[in-house]
Amino acid sequence: MAQPAAARAPAPAAGTMPGGKIGKIEISRLICGGNLISGYAHSRDLIYVSNLLKHYFSEEKIFATWALCEQHGINTMVASSSDPRVGRLYRDYVKRGGKIQYVAQINPTAEDLTTSAKQAADAGAVGAFLLGNIGDKWSREGAVGRIGEVVEIIKDHGMIAGVAAHALRTPMAVEKAGIAVDYYVKTLHHDNYWSKRRPDQDKEPIDNYKVDNYWCMDAAETVEFMAKIKRPWIAYKVLAAGAISPRDGFRYAFESGADFALVGMFDFQIADDVYIVKDLLAAKLKRPRAWFA
Repeated sequence: MAQPAAARAPAPAAGTMPGGKIGKIEISRLICGGNLISGYAHSRDLIYVSNLLKHYFSEEKIFATWALCEQHGINTMVASSSDPRVGRLYRDYVKRGGKIQYVAQINPTAEDLTTSAKQAADAGAVGAFLLGNIGDKWSREGAVGRIGEVVEIIKDHGMIAGVAAHALRTPMAVEKAGIAVDYYVKTLHHDNYWSKRRPDQDKEPIDNYKVDNYWCMDAAETVEFMAKIKRPWIAYKVLAAGAISPRDGFRYAFESGADFALVGMFDFQIADDVYIVKDLLAAKLKRPRAWFA
């Protein structure tokens, strides 16, 4: 049951929030996700939500959302370079005086490894990472060398380079291959929510175009593996696409070793999410893994 307004924590004052560095890029511990502004909704069986998002997030609403992030200390957002609006909107936002940094989620093909990274760089992105679905597919197929090529292409365009994954196999394969990624973007959430993974959903791959109720089937194994990896880790799907409360999901992510939490947020959620993250980070987290950013 939602708390009455009077019982909620106050919204944080404008300012900065804790951050860490990936390469030379200073990034806030909370990063604004981009699925919502592109109309990509993980909404279980509610078939209208993606269309609702496309109507809600007008261009001015996107600008307002990024501005609110800045106001509350979030200095980085992620968005898909495959959304044709994103590059143009980000350039327009910067022309208006916006300062938020752009890290691009890119989706190259086996036939064209370069174009999506170039699009991200041309739009002004400071970083880019391989889309999780593609990273999972290529690692499953044994095409880890291709992942390495994409990482080098991203770096050649002057951006910090990462690899995203739903399956733990992907970062394991990247590490085994000795690919010098700057950071990982790996799903992490617990299973203590109503629409969690069902007993029959026990096989890989996680195809989040078909399966829309879980994104991490190996949370404990992910935590154990990442504890050994001395690279920055951006955890995503930490709220299981809105099924886990922010305080619960953020605590779980940071105590499990994540250096950053990447979360899609509506404009009206930003202040509260920032307050929660700052409150958690100011407390004594039970965090065995060192900060690697």
